Amino acid sequence: MTVKQEIEALKQAIHQHDHLYYVTNSPTISDQCYDALFHRLKQLESTHPECITLDSPTQRVGGKVDERFKAVVHLAPMLSLDNTYNVDEVRAFHQRVLRGLPGVSDETIEYVVELKFDGLAVALTYEDGLLVSGATRGDGLQGEDITANLRTIRSVPLRIDSKSFSRIEVRGEVYMPKKEFERINAKRVEEGEAPFANPRNAAAGALRLLNPAITAERKLDIFIYTVGYLKGNFFQTHYEMQEKLSELRFPVNEHNRLCKDFESALVLIEEFRGKRNELNYEVDGLVIQLNSLAHRKKLGATSKFPRWAVAYKYETEQVVTEIMDIVCQVGRTGSITPVAKLKPVLVSGSTVSRATLHNEDEIKHKDIRVGDQVVIEKAGEIIPKIIRVIESSAGRRKPFEMPTICPECQAPICREKSEAVWRCVNSSCPAQLKERLRYFASRKAMDIDHLGPAVIEQLVDSGRVKNFPDLYSLKMEEVASLDRMAEKSAQNLITEIEKSKSAGLSRFLNALGVRHVGQRTAILLARKFRSMTKLKETSYEDLEKTDEVGPIIAESLKSFFDRDTNRQEIARLRERGILMEERDDEKTGELFDGRQFVLTGTLSRFTREEAKEKIESLGGRVTSTISKKTDFLVAGASAGSKLEKAQELGTEILDEEALQKLLESGY
Repeated sequence: MTVKQEIEALKQAIHQHDHLYYVTNSPTISDQCYDALFHRLKQLESTHPECITLDSPTQRVGGKVDERFKAVVHLAPMLSLDNTYNVDEVRAFHQRVLRGLPGVSDETIEYVVELKFDGLAVALTYEDGLLVSGATRGDGLQGEDITANLRTIRSVPLRIDSKSFSRIEVRGEVYMPKKEFERINAKRVEEGEAPFANPRNAAAGALRLLNPAITAERKLDIFIYTVGYLKGNFFQTHYEMQEKLSELRFPVNEHNRLCKDFESALVLIEEFRGKRNELNYEVDGLVIQLNSLAHRKKLGATSKFPRWAVAYKYETEQVVTEIMDIVCQVGRTGSITPVAKLKPVLVSGSTVSRATLHNEDEIKHKDIRVGDQVVIEKAGEIIPKIIRVIESSAGRRKPFEMPTICPECQAPICREKSEAVWRCVNSSCPAQLKERLRYFASRKAMDIDHLGPAVIEQLVDSGRVKNFPDLYSLKMEEVASLDRMAEKSAQNLITEIEKSKSAGLSRFLNALGVRHVGQRTAILLARKFRSMTKLKETSYEDLEKTDEVGPIIAESLKSFFDRDTNRQEIARLRERGILMEERDDEKTGELFDGRQFVLTGTLSRFTREEAKEKIESLGGRVTSTISKKTDFLVAGASAGSKLEKAQELGTEILDEEALQKLLESGY
């Protein structure tokens, strides 16, 4: 892989993890792994500056605004903090501060050390003493308007003393107390709902609810830690500012410390290492920042981080527990996944009683057995993971052996030489069917609202649904007879099932769950072949020649269509009215659907009209003015004020080469 290719791969990975963390609140890697990716990208770009582009994560803050809420432009950018994981890196930060402040002696530099809360950053704006706006951090330049939900937090003052400040924006972190998190999860489990993964996700979800009354029931709280915007020089130091915030009745954390020298700040790292677990809120580190606002102004900031502050993050919490049992669960593709049942233990703010063991090879590699004492942690602070087995006595139980039959339907299971996963060979396996139905009904597939896990469970267990076609034969009376299913809810589900018939080929193909065929591959196949009939009749060789398909996907498709049961199921679905042709009104709109483009400058590869036609043929929209709703600015030669506005808003900017590649990916 060339340097340029590695940089591109890193950029795409970081953009994806930014989306998972800031937009969908479902991170899949730890902060430490994310920081390693970011550090590697910075390192490569510093040695190859010719590869730096405007769309690089190092050139912007990151994140997106959720379109459900009105956008709010922050009065000053909300930057994130540079993270460190060891004391040497903190010392290096201090040395950078000294170099940036020539003539200032080490003895005169003061730091303020604060707890780093694991919540959701927000900005509150007050005008003439009244709270007028509350917003999430968003992309750092603009966030989501969640004023109504923030007003439900009892510790947020709705009015402050306005004698000194006619307009002020303060910033803080919204969190869910640990006890409240435990209460809500216990209630959700009792009601048959999935528990929240951690307090941060629970808090973020509560702030994005469209009904403030429900947000109020979640009993969120907040700590205010700084002033984001204030006209005039009212303060000399950060600590003085925090004292004033406390006077104004803002909730300021009691553990904030003023350190007269750098070494005093380092002492607090160890002091709070153990104390943080005793608090009623999640803390994942400390923020070490200059006290002098004049020094901060002199040091300034990069496009992403202030140079006057750093976050020291504690290593992921690890605890010891016991493996009570190892069971196997069945996925939608028949995969048999071993899962460890654990003696319940509190890890990173939530109780853990299960952890996936991934596959047979993983168990053998770590030599995991029932009865073992093991060290566990949460990958990305969310997913429980077994790190290692603690050295045990000679009296351990026998090594775990995979079953020879499916734990759900007792059909044989097999493992292909090229895979690490065992699979159930029975396509009618009830466990597989439930998972396949969940995927079939998901938003990126047939998008059948109201067909949730509890309803699927009852439909399969009662024998009413044995396959996909059975869904389309359901009568309203049958659905209404299910537990907790009123007549109106039943009718809503029947309506949604009927509506899904016109989803189109790409969604239907994705919904079938063919191995290795995901959403994007389904779109590409639907675009090229246009109908299920033509796709089924296409040879392996022609499938393999399709963009982004290749031999593995081609083989999977042919195997799927060669099975009589699959062909019969598709035929029955067609009889029930499922559209198996690509919809003319959505020819290629899946890729660019809803995305807005603005063209500026002189284009050499196309005329302005040609570029517009190509973008619109892929489902995009071309507008004349750039705004916060613009997804891409296409900048040709001599781009003017629109380019400046795009840079200001953080809009993704494409040159003609990038636009060409983007368009080619859609054909």
